[in-house]
Amino acid sequence: MESAEIRRRWLRFFEERGHTVVPSASLIADDPTLLLVNAGMVPFKPYFLGEVKPPYKTATSVQKCVRTPDIEEVGKTTRHGTFFQMCGNFSFGDYFKEGAIKHAWELLTSSQDDGGYGLDPEKLWITVYLEDDEAERIWHEVVGVPKERIQRLGKKENYWSMGVPGPCGPCSEINYDRGPEFGIEGGPAVNDERYVEIWNLVFMQYERGAGIGKEDFEILGELPSKNIDTGLGLERLAMILQGVRNMYETDTLRVVIDKATELTGVRYGAADGSDVSLRVVADHLRTSTMLIGDGVTPGNEGRGYVLRRIMRRAIRNMRLLGATGPVVGELLDVVIRTMGQQYPELLADRSRIETVALAEEAAFLKTLKAGTNILDTAVTETKAAGGTVLAGDKAFLLHDTWGFPIDLTLEMAAEQGLSVDESGFRRLMTEQRERAKADAQAKKSGHADLGAYREIADASGETDFIGYARTEGESRIVGILVDGVSSPAASEGDEVEIVLDRTPFYAEGGGQIGDTGRIRLDSGAVVEIRDCQKPVPGVYVHKGVVQVGEVTVGAAAHASIDVRRRKAIARAHSATHLTHQALRDALGPTAAQAGSENQPGRFRFDFGSPSAVPQTVMTDVEQKINEVLARDLDVQAEVMSLDEAKKQGAIAEFGEKYGDRVRVVTIGDFSKELCGGTHVHNTAQLGLVKLLGESSIGSGVRRIEALVGVDAYGFLAKEHTVVAQLQELLKGRPEELPEKVSAMLGKLKDAEKEIEKFRAEKVLQAAAGLAEGAKDVRGVALASGQVPDGTSADDLRKLVLDVRGRIQGGRPAVVALFSVANGRPVTVIATNEAARERGIKAGDLVRTAAKTLGGGGGGKPDVAQGGGQNPAAVPEAIEAVERLVAEAV
Repeated sequence: MESAEIRRRWLRFFEERGHTVVPSASLIADDPTLLLVNAGMVPFKPYFLGEVKPPYKTATSVQKCVRTPDIEEVGKTTRHGTFFQMCGNFSFGDYFKEGAIKHAWELLTSSQDDGGYGLDPEKLWITVYLEDDEAERIWHEVVGVPKERIQRLGKKENYWSMGVPGPCGPCSEINYDRGPEFGIEGGPAVNDERYVEIWNLVFMQYERGAGIGKEDFEILGELPSKNIDTGLGLERLAMILQGVRNMYETDTLRVVIDKATELTGVRYGAADGSDVSLRVVADHLRTSTMLIGDGVTPGNEGRGYVLRRIMRRAIRNMRLLGATGPVVGELLDVVIRTMGQQYPELLADRSRIETVALAEEAAFLKTLKAGTNILDTAVTETKAAGGTVLAGDKAFLLHDTWGFPIDLTLEMAAEQGLSVDESGFRRLMTEQRERAKADAQAKKSGHADLGAYREIADASGETDFIGYARTEGESRIVGILVDGVSSPAASEGDEVEIVLDRTPFYAEGGGQIGDTGRIRLDSGAVVEIRDCQKPVPGVYVHKGVVQVGEVTVGAAAHASIDVRRRKAIARAHSATHLTHQALRDALGPTAAQAGSENQPGRFRFDFGSPSAVPQTVMTDVEQKINEVLARDLDVQAEVMSLDEAKKQGAIAEFGEKYGDRVRVVTIGDFSKELCGGTHVHNTAQLGLVKLLGESSIGSGVRRIEALVGVDAYGFLAKEHTVVAQLQELLKGRPEELPEKVSAMLGKLKDAEKEIEKFRAEKVLQAAAGLAEGAKDVRGVALASGQVPDGTSADDLRKLVLDVRGRIQGGRPAVVALFSVANGRPVTVIATNEAARERGIKAGDLVRTAAKTLGGGGGGKPDVAQGGGQNPAAVPEAIEAVERLVAEAV
């Protein structure tokens, strides 16, 4: 029975018995305590904890799950895997023990013709909690399981809780006896390899108190409403129903192993080492596909790191098996086709999944060879010096320069008998982060000694910012720095940094750039301020040049900002808030802010998204923003406690650290964010917001660039001019232009097709000559050679198949043709049935040829395709194919 059918039968069985079918939740957990969904009951956790009232009395699901604590063991054993599916049925105050037990027994033992799984009742063993007399009675007296096949186990094995105070209760597990070839008899209490657990029934009937571990806690009493949570491992049941020894031999994983075998030529079962690699590839590529399908993208933190780590483990293990070129695409195709039977969204989202996976493979392949060479050299040097620990700086180099996750370095070093100085690696990582912070700080401080700013703050106190309410004001100079050094005075022409006791200048922060303006002294001195930064907390540093006279510490000053510029920045900042909220409304909370910059009349906004935002969504977001502008919503700022801000639902701003008191900016009923920036008073002051587009700036991060107010109007005016020019050229109204341009492009494409058709016909004209010129290689007709450069892979394939069809006489035939297109060699090889009967396969020949060309390839025994990097190696590849044909016969 296929896994997809196991899933269908599960859901149908419980739906027919009144359960609500709940689709699998995303692997991205909606639980802040979890990185990924790791159990079937996770989506139902709020119901079991009483946080939310369940919308149904009974439910069933087949939940996708990922667990990675034992990732290093994946492949080494056949029991460890990262992705699995948990079939569950749940009761919230409805049926209890007897109902759960009877449902389980009926589904497992009913014949397959009646919709069950058809397991032999005589092979099922039951375990119950040591003190659960009720469960044992139901199994024996109601269901009819003999007492000798019911075993009692303690809290460690047969008692469930979440590890914290809350619901808990005894379990009852159903185990399947796989027979004497898997070990001694005696039931699951003696041998869990032979008697494999397939279904766990959890009876939530008690409330637990505080405690440690799985056994040391107090039972406080019975729950007012008793619940049922069960879980059947789909992969384990598939293993039994498909008559295989382990989950890697089941239908959804064996096909991936078979594809990896086809790509590498390494047979599963040939050797322990290669079997480990094949299992790693199968498990990790399936898990990667499911994670990407649910919106996870490779990265260096959190879920993204989990994905990157398992993808790179899979790619490296394919290299260990002998693969030389990209392989993820073909492996991914098998996973999507197989798992798509259960999760059709994988088929619908194939393009995005492939884009993310292939990009990660390409990035890793660029560095894998060089990084591996560096690691091998470091290992050799360490061993030569008599060491057993790889230095932390070597591991850091691999991570920082070659993109090796530390876990991969640990694993590769261990394979060669070395451990890694992890503490040294962590120290260097910390130092790198500190350097990055220092580089950012350098912009704020101009490379001055931060101690100089702290001395000013210690002597004069923090700067009083008055810029929320005022654009100018009286102040006093409390500090001057020239060339990064404190100075009592500065003269005309000096580049200076001035600290005031109070200022209307906004210092760059929270995505908003610093103000510009002027500082005037009673003496007539003038300082042109070009930027304002906060190098240390509370100290506003005004950077500029003395234009007139001399400035001195202690002098009275009048500070005024460029009001027009500030207003333009404020419009951009308020527009950023509106854009953030509109995006979250359109895409969900995952579209969280990942950075921003607000400049006069324009802004950029970075946000999380696994893929490009469709143009229709961008249009809707832009329309929504401008509709908000037309509503004349007031923009208000209020200081409150951080707890109160969170209660009001305020969104925290990216990269900011908050104290106990925070400033919350509210735009009508539309937006509420924690923000220290300056804003307009009413949305009507923005005038217009024009989103210019969005693009990728990194894995899983997109960037929107936009214009605001007069700048947006100017952009639209230019666009109007362009449209008018197109009207003149194409002689049509604005609304007719897309159709007219499309018609012109259509004619161009038709012309290109005619040219392509002519070129293809010219290529195919060579078919007869190639067939007649086939040489005899030990009884095999071999037509090989290089066709004119520029011949595409598609045309080359057509030509190869045409030549194969022209070789008559029923003799074995091989056609191997090569071309160079866009500077890269490509080959297509085909064999006829007579050649394949003699053991000559196109896939084997292509792998040899592609390896000679510096690339890779593969395909079916009758026709295969490959390519490489070295056009000059084509003659050598032709000779290699001929040698392989000769050896095969």
